[in-house]
Amino acid sequence: MSLKRNYRGTIYACFVGCIVQAIVNNFAPLLFVTFQTSFGVSLDRIALSVTFNFGVQLLVDLISPVLLGRIGYRAGVIAAHLFAAAGLAAMALLPAMLADPYVGILCAVTLYAVGGGLIEVLVSPIVEACPTDNKEGAMSLLHSFYCWGQAGVVLLSTGFFLLLGVERWPWLSLIWALVPLANAFLFARVPVPSPEDDMTPALSLKALAASRVFWLMLVLMLCAGACEQAVSQWASAFAEQGLGVVKAVGDLAGPTAFALLMGTARLLFSKCTLRLSSERALPLCAGLCLVSYLLASLPASPVLGLLGCALCGFSVGILWPATFSLAAARIRGGGTAMFAFLALAGDLGCAGGPALVGLASGALGGNLRLGILCAAAFPVLLLLALLVNHRMSR
Repeated sequence: MSLKRNYRGTIYACFVGCIVQAIVNNFAPLLFVTFQTSFGVSLDRIALSVTFNFGVQLLVDLISPVLLGRIGYRAGVIAAHLFAAAGLAAMALLPAMLADPYVGILCAVTLYAVGGGLIEVLVSPIVEACPTDNKEGAMSLLHSFYCWGQAGVVLLSTGFFLLLGVERWPWLSLIWALVPLANAFLFARVPVPSPEDDMTPALSLKALAASRVFWLMLVLMLCAGACEQAVSQWASAFAEQGLGVVKAVGDLAGPTAFALLMGTARLLFSKCTLRLSSERALPLCAGLCLVSYLLASLPASPVLGLLGCALCGFSVGILWPATFSLAAARIRGGGTAMFAFLALAGDLGCAGGPALVGLASGALGGNLRLGILCAAAFPVLLLLALLVNHRMSR
């Protein structure tokens, strides 16, 4: 029990790390329409900035096994938070300072994407390495904090915009930068374990690459990331432009409801893992995700469209953490490399999902409904991959 208490601060710091991820991934999307009106940034360039964010995170995922092997987990997680803080501060300053505001946006995105990518690679294996009684439950609870962070970002940002005006968003960006800065100091004081600390021999990259289960887990992670972010990143703009509601209502009813229901799903699953395994829960959630996509994109009613967005948040809630847990259970000794490549696949989906929505919407006359309908291909692919997984496990 004393050993578990020693790592309680570590787990809390990882929880805050997920909140930092939520800040860097969800603050800028609240300003998409503002970027259009204030800086003249087109919808397709905004879509490219989303892809760029997750693309940089993807590159970080790719090099992180080698990087972390040299600098260690503690230095890596502290550096991640410092990069995230620097990126949020740069978002407040660079667009107004540079001749092309879009270049300033991309510079800021690069900095906080490096931090977000490292945090994503690190917090899951750190929690997995901490002594806990229920690994699946701990992983789902960890990722629920991303959702509470996302909801907090939307709620507090919306309140800030209503009270002080959306034109003062750079000040809020500086305020958000304080969160990763404070958590960097917390990680400097707590024990930081790694998966390699236990006695299970780590598999080599060659052994991982030879495993069909490993490649199937990568496909599941790609689909999980795409299913989640294709709606999450566009929920605010979808509510404003596609459904014709004002920004405050769009932010609250779109991304806030999405995040709260996603967090609720992860919290419930963390309590039910002893009765409902990841392998049984994933197909149910994938089917519900497909229904939510169709509900959001097909009807003409704004109420049903927002309901579809919110339901999507609940349906995708456990896709990411459950796939992590499933991979850890089925691939013993995967270690840092496995978690890094799973995060890479997830980020590839996070980049591809919103990009497909943005590009399809642009090609179809700026219709976000039809863009989201095109992204329904991801839950379909997820269901097919889960069918293959079921047959392989049998």
